[in-house]
Amino acid sequence: MNFEFIYKICLKSEWLIAKKNKKFTGTKKDLEDRFIHFSDKVQIFGTLKKYFFKQKDLVLLKVEALELDNLVYEQSSDGNMFPHLYCVLDTKYVKNVYDIILNKDGSHTLPPNF
Repeated sequence: MNFEFIYKICLKSEWLIAKKNKKFTGTKKDLEDRFIHFSDKVQIFGTLKKYFFKQKDLVLLKVEALELDNLVYEQSSDGNMFPHLYCVLDTKYVKNVYDIILNKDGSHTLPPNF
């Protein structure tokens, strides 16, 4: 597990709002759970498959994890540890934004350089 960066999958529209406001408050699911869900780099494809299958207009945010206060790694129901942020994300910690391509079969493709 790489602790330097964590990743957030969200709608392009959610990212545009966050960029404008300089803070990301989370997706609908994040707001319901009262924390922002993130993935480690190796967990991204599993997260896409489980929660975003066939969903279009997604982006992947690469976030500097070591700069974040209130970031907690917690065990999910499948036993994996996932990073959860218990506050708003300041967009200055978003280092890259990648478009996520929706494939015809409902799966997703990420750029090779992410």
